[in-house]
Amino acid sequence: MSFLDPLSHVLAALIAAAHVGLTSLGADPTTGTTWLLCIAAVVAAVRVALLPLVAHGVRLAHASARARPQLQDLAKRYPNRTDPASARRHMQERRRVAAEHGMPRLGCLPMLAQLPIWLALYHVLAEVAAGVPVGAMSPELVGSLGAATLLGVPLAGRGYLGAGAAHLAVVAGMAVVAAALAYLTQRYLVATNTVTDGLPGPVAIAQQMMPALSAIGLIVAGGVVPVALLAYWVCNSVWTLGQAAVIWRWFPTPGSPAASRPR
Repeated sequence: MSFLDPLSHVLAALIAAAHVGLTSLGADPTTGTTWLLCIAAVVAAVRVALLPLVAHGVRLAHASARARPQLQDLAKRYPNRTDPASARRHMQERRRVAAEHGMPRLGCLPMLAQLPIWLALYHVLAEVAAGVPVGAMSPELVGSLGAATLLGVPLAGRGYLGAGAAHLAVVAGMAVVAAALAYLTQRYLVATNTVTDGLPGPVAIAQQMMPALSAIGLIVAGGVVPVALLAYWVCNSVWTLGQAAVIWRWFPTPGSPAASRPR
């Protein structure tokens, strides 16, 4: 029994419901296209449910950017002062600035609530692709997904090598698409919508490396995960790109390159 089991069962029910809905509309229940549409439907449902957390993250980024100059000034006023009185005054000043700019008390904690959802979805797709029933994904549905193919490549298949050129082309193509989308999102939308002034050197360097690291990570992982999970990554990357573009265009972070571009 895992703490992710309740979430996994909810997500499995979403996949099964999407399959029932599509087949009731006349889709072939055994084809890879139907199962890919099921995965896309689940991605859309999960991402819509997470929109309130996305809005929280945007508000937090804006409030933090507005408060940054005052917080930097406070850091200069209390350099290396560790006595209890100074530490208490410093914390009180930081709280005052946070309240003045409307910084949420919970900070980034609501955003971290997304992690169990991503882990549970990974667990469901990996287990189902391996032929293991999960919740509403009955043995019949699991067998149907296991037999489904994309351009002749089983959705339950894994790895780049050992199954012929067609398998390599499909798996590598999906991994490269997911990696390219992740790189574009991080490099041209997220990075340009982030305020880096005043960040510690290692943090700034890590942010600069993030686009390449994200892309490389997806390509490496593409060689070990099921094709069904690669399909999820592609769909999720498309949504993330569109969502980041909307935030970049209409809700840029104050002080970021995105906010200072000509309109």
